[in-house]
Amino acid sequence: MNFAEEYRRKLVSVEEALKHIKSHDEIVCSLASCEPMTLLSQLHTIKDRVEDVSVVNAMMMGKYEFFTNPDMAGHFLLNSWFFTEAPRQAHPIGNVSYIPMQLQDFSSKRMACRPPNVFFGCASPMDKHGYLSLSLSTVMEKDFVEAADLVIMEVTPRLPRTFGDTNVHISQIDYIVETSRELPEVKPPVLNEKDLIIGAYAADMVEDGSTIQIGFGSIPGAVGQSLSDKKDLGVHSEMFTDCILNLYEAGAISNRKKTLWKDKFVADVAMGSRRLYDFLDENMAVEFHRGSVVNDPSVIARNNKMVSINSMLQMDLTGQCCAESVGPKLFSGTGGHKEFVAGAQRSPGGKSILAFYSTTKNDTISRIVPFFQPGTVVTTSRVDVDYVITEYGVAHLRGRSLRERVKQLINIAHPHFRDFLKSEAERNMIW
Repeated sequence: MNFAEEYRRKLVSVEEALKHIKSHDEIVCSLASCEPMTLLSQLHTIKDRVEDVSVVNAMMMGKYEFFTNPDMAGHFLLNSWFFTEAPRQAHPIGNVSYIPMQLQDFSSKRMACRPPNVFFGCASPMDKHGYLSLSLSTVMEKDFVEAADLVIMEVTPRLPRTFGDTNVHISQIDYIVETSRELPEVKPPVLNEKDLIIGAYAADMVEDGSTIQIGFGSIPGAVGQSLSDKKDLGVHSEMFTDCILNLYEAGAISNRKKTLWKDKFVADVAMGSRRLYDFLDENMAVEFHRGSVVNDPSVIARNNKMVSINSMLQMDLTGQCCAESVGPKLFSGTGGHKEFVAGAQRSPGGKSILAFYSTTKNDTISRIVPFFQPGTVVTTSRVDVDYVITEYGVAHLRGRSLRERVKQLINIAHPHFRDFLKSEAERNMIW
């Protein structure tokens, strides 16, 4: 078969590709650094001929007119399952809604609710065998390539070719839009004193030979920096970031002690710098697999000494964890947070670490509270919480009674709020 000829037949302009979008379609988009920016940036141009088009996405990198312009109401609705800045800002307009979903189940649950009409994705250029690489995200992309009625793929040489469950054959694609745009990059977080203190506490709990999962942000970044003197760490992580690359270059990661995918980095999405993307290009030591596999707690648990390290926003005195809202106002999403919390604790010698600052708003508001305010989302149940870290220390809640939890959490709260938390615990009989 002449794959090059088939590729040429499917090559169209953005305008031609968008002609195939119809009213009431469900468009599912690839994620993060693989966001189909060329297609999404022009989606608003078909407003006058479509209505009630659902666009499903998570971790939106761009700020597009189809959901930020109030005039798009009734024509497009962004259904996001993990908010970033642009969806947060546009949510009050009414053009954005949230899909409550944990990562490993997203594909199966969304498709059971609403089968996809169209998939917008991104891929690296085709090889001589007719295969393109889904590159930097395999969270749910391949699931929807296989299920959608129509597959439209942006192809760019700027995307690295990656290994694992990333290959898509030209025969599975209906239309191709070529682009040479730069990929979105995420700058490393600037670390402050609190980050470094929390990072040091967490690093003390990670043994040589552990397999780690590190989230994104300043606190996970500080933990990563503090792990640089460890030996023979492995990586099984939802996200592959510059933090992980830095640890590898420091000699802390070898993947040799892993009990699952030995000698391999394993992830389902990568986001970071151009330096990271170049490292991932044709790197046989890195494999990307579907989120339904990477984020499955039973799979995570097969890594001995698995340690998950994630941040959160708030915790109540019983150990309930909120990582996705500020009261009723959505901030991010469930993502893979609770999956790695559960999987790490099922691992032989495993640990789950949740870390956050003890306060916000210049130490005027405690993030450890007697009760959540109405509307607050409980991301991880109190029965699943293990280690909790603030800049004031470590609390170990696994298996503890409420009385024991209250004592430990007050000990790592900001000193200004400890008497208040103690009195509220007594007044409300949290024991």
